[in-house]
Amino acid sequence: MGAEIETTVTGRGAGARIALAVAVAAPAVIMRLAGVELAPVAAVAVFGGAVLASVALLMWASEAARVDISGSLALAILALMAILPEYAVDIFFAYTAGHDPAYAAYATANMTGANRLLIGVAWPLLVVFAIVAVRRRGVRGERNAVTLQAHRRTEIVFLAVSTIYALVLPLTGRLAWYDALVLGGLFAAYLWRIRGKGEAEEELAGVAATIAVQPTTRRRGLVAALFVAAGMIILVATEPFGDALVGAGADLGIDEFLLVQWLAPIASEAPEVIVAITFALRGRADDGMGALLAAKLNQWTLLIACLPVAYYLGGGEFAGLPLDARQTAELVLTTAQTLLGVAVLTDLRLIRGEAALLFGLFAVQFVLPAPNIRYVIAVAYTVLAIVLLIRQRRHVPELIKSL
Repeated sequence: MGAEIETTVTGRGAGARIALAVAVAAPAVIMRLAGVELAPVAAVAVFGGAVLASVALLMWASEAARVDISGSLALAILALMAILPEYAVDIFFAYTAGHDPAYAAYATANMTGANRLLIGVAWPLLVVFAIVAVRRRGVRGERNAVTLQAHRRTEIVFLAVSTIYALVLPLTGRLAWYDALVLGGLFAAYLWRIRGKGEAEEELAGVAATIAVQPTTRRRGLVAALFVAAGMIILVATEPFGDALVGAGADLGIDEFLLVQWLAPIASEAPEVIVAITFALRGRADDGMGALLAAKLNQWTLLIACLPVAYYLGGGEFAGLPLDARQTAELVLTTAQTLLGVAVLTDLRLIRGEAALLFGLFAVQFVLPAPNIRYVIAVAYTVLAIVLLIRQRRHVPELIKSL
């Protein structure tokens, strides 16, 4: 087995939670199949709930599957499967942009929002809960920081390489076919690099643990059923959810770009962040940070690589998905934030002050939402990243060796 198991939920309790997730998704499935049209705001609630339910089902299935699959490569693939709803929503926007240019901005909005939430909110939250666990609950760990194991350098160095490449994206004015090749290639190289690499046993709990202790045939059948159910929900709910986000923004007088940028990623990222925080509270902050790093790397390479491909398949130009001034500013800001994220992890430690810095810079963009301020914040991210890399330059050779 590739995981330790701590059964904290009875079979009946696990069944009730799965049934609840299915019940949340059922209205969306029924209405979509019946061709019922809802007002945009109501549709966001109904179909957004279905997307959230699919994330929960995917997380339980992915966690339980680790009993039968071990190794870093398998875990990376399972981590990718767990964030499929985020991919589905973003690919829908890019595909639709191929024949409806009005949707072009929403693909990058969703992608940049998801990426910035991980570093600006999820990483600091994990540090906070890890410190609370050490100080209040007496678990083992540092009182003012989260320290990562040496093998996490692999994710960090690939994140660094992809970020260096991302620096050139705003200069071309589009996400092009060759960007898909480079970033998709980087993700493939990452999977190749970690093939056969061992991973510490991971402790399962909750619904995933209850599924994991079932007899082999039943367990695998349940895992397969959860994956299939989640996949069907994603196929049914993604398109109306994406359209509803745009329509709801118009109805409520909210900038559609901002609604797409933040609401959809919050729904799709929330369960994964909760899992990472749960690890932190159990004194396993490294595992939680590892999951968030894998998600960030997935979204910063493969997700971006999918966008120009989806755009072309949707009827767009082969040259790639065009970026307007606003999209460019958002991409510059996201790249700069990622650069700082790499810098703070160069020494494999994320201390309390660095976590506060990441969250503070993330929050500033809401206090000062003007587009030109995006570039000011990006400069701040970049300067701080350079300063940190200079201070921690002795760790850079070890990072490079991880390639």
